Amino acid sequence: MSETKGRLCPFVMENLKNNKFLKEDMKMSYVDEVYDLVVAKNPAQPEFHQAVKEVLESLRVVIEANEEKYRKDALLERIVTPERQILFRVPWVDDKGQVQVNNGFRVQFNSAIGPYKGGLRLHPSVNLGIIKFLGFEQIFKNSLTGLPIGGGKGGSDFDPKGKSDREVMAFCQSFITELYKYIGADTDVPAGDIGTGAREIGYMYGQYKRLTGLYEGVLTGKGLSYGGSLARTEATGYGLLYLVEEMLKCNGKELAGKTVAVSGAGNVAIYAIQKAQQLGAKPVTCSDSTGWIYDPEGIDVALLKEVKEVKRARLTEYAAARPSAQYHDKAKEGTNQWSVKVDIALPCATQNELNLEDAKTLVANGVFAVAEGANMPTTMDATEYFQKNGVLFCPGKASNAGGVATSALEMSQNSERLSWTFEEVDSKLKNIMVNIFHNLDDAAKKYGLEGNYVAGANIAGFLKVAEAMTAQGIV
Repeated sequence: MSETKGRLCPFVMENLKNNKFLKEDMKMSYVDEVYDLVVAKNPAQPEFHQAVKEVLESLRVVIEANEEKYRKDALLERIVTPERQILFRVPWVDDKGQVQVNNGFRVQFNSAIGPYKGGLRLHPSVNLGIIKFLGFEQIFKNSLTGLPIGGGKGGSDFDPKGKSDREVMAFCQSFITELYKYIGADTDVPAGDIGTGAREIGYMYGQYKRLTGLYEGVLTGKGLSYGGSLARTEATGYGLLYLVEEMLKCNGKELAGKTVAVSGAGNVAIYAIQKAQQLGAKPVTCSDSTGWIYDPEGIDVALLKEVKEVKRARLTEYAAARPSAQYHDKAKEGTNQWSVKVDIALPCATQNELNLEDAKTLVANGVFAVAEGANMPTTMDATEYFQKNGVLFCPGKASNAGGVATSALEMSQNSERLSWTFEEVDSKLKNIMVNIFHNLDDAAKKYGLEGNYVAGANIAGFLKVAEAMTAQGIV
């Protein structure tokens, strides 16, 4: 008994071996097989698992049509595995003379269509799993722009909030002292992200130049006086609205006259609000980590910029200066900006901020379009609920691609030693966002998934990268 325990008897094994139908039933699909592999090989990285699952599920129809070839080339295994993961310590000295140590990350995920491109996130929540989820998303987002840029992401668990300029400089210089070995204008071009603005990019660029002696376009989001691009600050928010406008137009609707809920109060949210107003819509909400604003007269962009970009203060100051605004404390009230009755919702803060209950509330209140300004801000069950209830839904890898697209335009200007006007950059940005929508719309229709813009975006982004990977051999 002990020898056969846990095994099938030879008779049963022989029957299974010869039974074609049973064999096919037992064989797992390539998509499921690779997803299980990702979960097993990358434990305790739920955001990365979520990003991979969402992409692979929507690619199922494409992958199953090419399963034999993709499986033979291990294409999916290669696309879900970073080409390189760089982990390092970042020691720096605070204003009290105490040495602090943070973790630094750079994940160079895929360079099939160009040098790695993706931001540097500085936030206490940063860990390897989050950087991998962002880098994986970046592969398809960058592909969708139509520009020659691959996918990467990086950052640190350093928190710039509450730090002096000298402390931020000390951190940034230490961070780049290690990272500079792995980046370059034609290798890997990082940019800003949460916590990494013009100040941080400036300190990083100065240290890179000091260490290498090279004045090149290695970082984007630079200041205008040393190689930055006009319209880069506005690009993600503006691009979001250009895509929303095109999506609505192609579905017989218009943006003008509609009310909009926006989450966040950072770069993306501020300029999404500004462009929505310019296009005739009325954004009535914004939020930060502690609370949110409802302003029925429409958000005052100049006041929001003063509070967030100049004073670096909380939204309570916006409410104090604006009689029409109502401030809501998230912790005390348990509410958020998705409880307001609006036509369009634009989550522009952070991952998984809009859940199933929020989606139900928005649908009940008559929302008909949702587009992501942040990276994966909507949970998978919320996304599915929107789609099942006829809401036009565009994923972040398409709708927030304006930032990285304009970063690539900054790279082009640096290479040519030119500086384009705001109008030139803005015009190119609008064309890119309109083309992104039509590419994902066409891909969804081609594979019988009309109206499923999540699938369309993933398919359109994937096919270009897969073709390049196949052409370049097993690397």
